[in-house]
Amino acid sequence: MSAQAQMRAMLDQLMGTSRDGDTTRQRIKFSDDRVCKSHLLNCCPHDVLSGTRMDLGECLKVHDLALRADYEIASKDQDFFFELDAMDHLQSFIADCDRRTEVAKKRLAETQEEISAEVAAKAERVHELNEEIGKLLAKVEQLGADGNVEESQKVMDEVEKARVKKREAEEVYRNSMPASSFQQQKLRVCEVCSAYLGLHDNDRRLADHFGGKLHLGFIEIREKLEELRRIVADKQEKRNQERLKRREEREREEREKLRRSRSRERRRHRSRSASRERKRRTRSKSREKRHRHRSRSASRSRSRSHHRSRHSSRERSRERSSKKRSSKERSSRDKERSRDRDRTSRDKDRSSRERSPRDFKDKKRSYESANGRSEEPRSSEEREAGEI
Repeated sequence: MSAQAQMRAMLDQLMGTSRDGDTTRQRIKFSDDRVCKSHLLNCCPHDVLSGTRMDLGECLKVHDLALRADYEIASKDQDFFFELDAMDHLQSFIADCDRRTEVAKKRLAETQEEISAEVAAKAERVHELNEEIGKLLAKVEQLGADGNVEESQKVMDEVEKARVKKREAEEVYRNSMPASSFQQQKLRVCEVCSAYLGLHDNDRRLADHFGGKLHLGFIEIREKLEELRRIVADKQEKRNQERLKRREEREREEREKLRRSRSRERRRHRSRSASRERKRRTRSKSREKRHRHRSRSASRSRSRSHHRSRHSSRERSRERSSKKRSSKERSSRDKERSRDRDRTSRDKDRSSRERSPRDFKDKKRSYESANGRSEEPRSSEEREAGEI
């Protein structure tokens, strides 16, 4: 890369896509699915392992330092949760690496001679010391490059101690097996980068491996994966707590609404019951009033009827008495009339007696015929008249 391209990349990384007012670069946003989220978080394996023997080539997604700058600026105000996508990407890559490591271990187990468990443990101890020496030498080189001489000298002292331990472990391992088998190159697969390590590798070879870009790149990827897992777990826990808090708030609001609705229902029920009680009381009062009115009217009607009955009885009694009087008067008048008639008849009889008996008989017959009397009494009256 030329110096001008490096300067352009640095400016893009610092200022983002809008550093020169270039609108063509703003056609794609960092939130687009075509943009590599691992690149935005500076942990894409294609960038980390570039230039090594396990170079993966270009990533299928967009890599742009300006988009990474835009994401870093925007992530200060909003959480986009791109760590989950990056974690999935790194997990798939590390899973492939671990699969290759297991395949390499099976291949070595098939090609190399089988040894006892005790000898294998002694050989494992030599490999561990080789790994420790290689890491310390890589650290010494890094400290020397940074100018920290004193710290690098202390690390070299630790390297010398590890070398002494390694020679002792090699001596123990050599005495535990035949010379022909010990001379064979015993290989081991690195658990970090799946590279092969020899049991008799010198310090320079070990330092080159453990301080090389491939091994350090895998260490960086694995450390970044653990960090992303921790960040994702924390964010998920935070989101779960927020979701639980929102749920509790919703439940609290629902309980409050339910309580309010119940209180409103109680008030309504009370008001309805009070209104019903008032209506019942008014109805009872109206019933009582109607009953009183009816009783009063009934009593009045009874009194009136009684008065009427008394009056009617009085009238009837008066009528009876009047009738009795009239009947008495009539009877008295009839009696007087009959008496008058008797008197007149007597007078006439007397006068007729004084007359001739023949005239008396004719008049008597005419009188009896006028009064509708039978002939038999006539003979009796005649007899009486004759006697008189």
